Amino acid sequence: MASIALKRPERNRDRSILLLKLVTDTFRTSSASGSCLEASVRHAYMSAQAPDLKESVVAKLVDERHAAWEADLPLGDDVALWDYLTVLDQGSRLALLAHCLSFGINALHEKVNPYGAGISASGLTRRMAHADLVARAVDLDMVEAGWEPTVDGYLNRVPKARILEAVREAKGEGTAQLLDHLKKGEMATEAERLLKGSGWLPEVLRRADLVTFDGEVIAEGQGEAATEPEEIDLPAFLTADLPESHASMMAAE
Repeated sequence: MASIALKRPERNRDRSILLLKLVTDTFRTSSASGSCLEASVRHAYMSAQAPDLKESVVAKLVDERHAAWEADLPLGDDVALWDYLTVLDQGSRLALLAHCLSFGINALHEKVNPYGAGISASGLTRRMAHADLVARAVDLDMVEAGWEPTVDGYLNRVPKARILEAVREAKGEGTAQLLDHLKKGEMATEAERLLKGSGWLPEVLRRADLVTFDGEVIAEGQGEAATEPEEIDLPAFLTADLPESHASMMAAE
């Protein structure tokens, strides 16, 4: 952030109070910071997540961005912080605002509670619709961001039927049938191998206007896997009990 440009305070003072409040909430550990502005961003946390999420490229980039801002902001003095914010150039001001707001983005697809505790069905629908709008606005592509269906991050957390559905969408019905007889752990492991590099995403991670499988961009409403045969290197244990001709046919599907 050392290259942040500064300019004369002109019309920034009327906007700085919002940034002052959000920056204070985001960068100070004390929740009882106090302010004359009753505005805040409620930080969103997931109760369960993949064990390696904090080590992902995206998570590290967020941490680096936070540390860079933290090093530049005069957080120990409200007057100095106010003066700093009023002379930020517009690009840096918007970047800082986006960073603070990003901690409040909640696109979690929660289970609806019919008894009133937690999010309602209509609330969840609205949340996911808003999340899709944000994803389109920032051109978010979870495949490009590095997400893949791994055993620990996804496949062990969903039922066997969902694993088979994922393989079916990405690799076709024949490949999914080969996994049908496996136990959950074996199925998840083999599905991870088959889905690697396929571009498959769970429905909740897909942008409504864009779906990709095996690198192919598919328009909305056309999310079924391609029907062209694909040569798949299947492990021996999947076809060991099948007749040779049938096993060859299944591997080509």
